[in-house]
Order: sequence, then C-alpha cells, then structure tokens
Amino acid sequence: MAAQEKHSENRIKAAVVGVGHLGRHHARIYAELPGVQLVAVADTNQKRAEGIAQTCHCKPCGDYRKLIGRVDVVSVAAPTELHHEIAKEFLEAGVAVLVEKPMTKTLEEGERLVAIARAKGVTLQVGHVERFNPAVMAVQRFIKPPRFIESHRLSPYTFRSRDIGVVMDLMIHDIDIILHLAQSELVNVEALGFGIISKTEDIANARLTFANGCVANVTASRISNKAMRKMRLFSDDSYVSLDYGTREAFIYRPTEKILSGEFDVEEFLRSVDLTKVAELKDLVFKDLVHIEKLQMDEHEPLKAEIESFINAVKTGSEPVVTGEHGLRAMKAAMMITEKIRTHSWGKA
Repeated sequence: MAAQEKHSENRIKAAVVGVGHLGRHHARIYAELPGVQLVAVADTNQKRAEGIAQTCHCKPCGDYRKLIGRVDVVSVAAPTELHHEIAKEFLEAGVAVLVEKPMTKTLEEGERLVAIARAKGVTLQVGHVERFNPAVMAVQRFIKPPRFIESHRLSPYTFRSRDIGVVMDLMIHDIDIILHLAQSELVNVEALGFGIISKTEDIANARLTFANGCVANVTASRISNKAMRKMRLFSDDSYVSLDYGTREAFIYRPTEKILSGEFDVEEFLRSVDLTKVAELKDLVFKDLVHIEKLQMDEHEPLKAEIESFINAVKTGSEPVVTGEHGLRAMKAAMMITEKIRTHSWGKA
C-alpha cells in the first residue's frame, strides 16, 4: 500500500456512517482515541445521528457525502447493501475506509473497492473484528497450521442484519479466521442450511476442505436460546480450545513421557483396572497431557481493530485485514450459500 499523508502534527479527522448497533461503538471509540478527532456521525435516521453526536461530542449529519473533504478516515457501518456505494465515494476522494463485514453485497462490488483503494493508494480495511479477539491473537502465536478445525457460533435472533443470512451475518467471522489459520487454498465446500424466521438461512453447517488437507467443520445459528462462540483446532503437536465470548484459550500438548516413547499404552492397559475412571482421568491430564491456559492481553477487540486501522493510515502499512482478505472470506461464504441453495434433502 502506498504511503498516505502522515498526520503527525494534527489529529486524524474521523467520521462514522451508520450509527446503529455497531456503528455507535465505532463512534464511541474514535471519540476516545488520542490523536483522533471524531468530526461527525452520519445516519439517515436524523434523531439517532443527533443522539450519538451529542454523546460523542461531534456533529450529526444526514447525508454522508457532506463529510467528503472534511475527514481523513471513515468507518462504514451502514446496511451491507449500501457498503459499496458509500465506501466507493470516500475511497475515490482519498479517504481511508474501514468497512464492516461483509464488505459488500457482491464479489464484483468488493473487487471494485479493492481496485480503487490500490489505484488511489488509500487504506481499505474490512471489519473482521474477531482477528483482534485476545483469544484468537494468543492462539496464533502458539499453534502450527491446523489439520482439523471445528467452530460453533450461536446466538438468539436479534432482528438485525435481516438483509443477509446467517452465513454472511455470523459464520463469516469464523470463515475469515479459518482461512487465515489454514494458510491454504479452499478446494471443496459441502453445506446445508435453512430458514426458520428469515427468508434466508438462519441455521447453517459447512465442511471446508483445503489443498493442504486441512478440514474445517463450521456451524452457525441465530436461532438459539444461548450465545456460543467457540473454536477447536487440532494440529500435529497440540489441540487448542478457545472461547471468543469469555476470551479464554487452552492448549493441550503431550508430555515428555509421551513424546519420548516412555509410556507404552499396551503395557499400561494390561496392568490397570479400567473400571477406575477417575484415576485414569487423573493419569491422562497429569502424566500424559499438559494443559496450559494461554496468557493474553486484555483489550476490547473493536478498539484494537480501530487502533490498528488508524496505525495503518498513519504509517502507510498494510492493514491486518485487507480488502483482499475480505474478498477471500466473501468468496468462501458465497460458496457455502450456493451449496445451501442447491442442497437436496431428498424424500423420506
């Protein structure tokens, strides 16, 4: 990414377009960040814009186009179908854009945004906030490329994001993480899903196969009475369990007794009483498997994401989640939704 104008003397001027459930948090964080001035928030709901503007000590705006020429960076948190139109105008004007996921409604629209950003040398970052979850960041430092990944992301129905199905709404978070960790080309997708309240899918399951042999099983639902955001990763030398919600991660590794070959399972089975289940469990998790709770930084993921975005703008460096990363996740999500549409349940 070509280096953009440095803002060393003056504060970076920011704005947020769309201050609903998520956009209002973008506004709050910009207003709190040192070296950043939140100039305005824009929303078609004038009352909402005025309320957030008053809270964040900035100006309300009904038409986002009036912000062009007044700001250096903008977060686009409007409905997905508007992402392309809004982000395009800011990028063409040289304004750095953080666009919420999914980055656009179609791949063609996403590709156009990436092309404009590259041609203009302007930062384009996609809001896959789970990349900045402390648990995910901790896991990345320890695990080798995984062989198998399993994720579950369940939530109650919120009546938000009704313009997209659960794959683009929730599952895409895990898709982005899986693509990032697998480090390989996605070669096959199997999926099924169905709607309960929405016209689009509310529940979905997908099995992703990569060129390097990694397999991922991904489940998402927005028809659940309890929230769950968990992922398990299996590699050659470890197993990692992480919980996005509690921001905890544990890594399981074989002990030296296993690695050295000192423990002979067949000999052990000939000498042990298999009815003593509790004792066997103590043996496994004391002498054979080491469990470590990973240490992680305590931070708000969205704040870390926005700080990373601002840093990319200041330094001209690549953002953590580039436009290409956003496109990659969209392509995989669309492969899944296409499989869902063509899936045949057969006849009983």
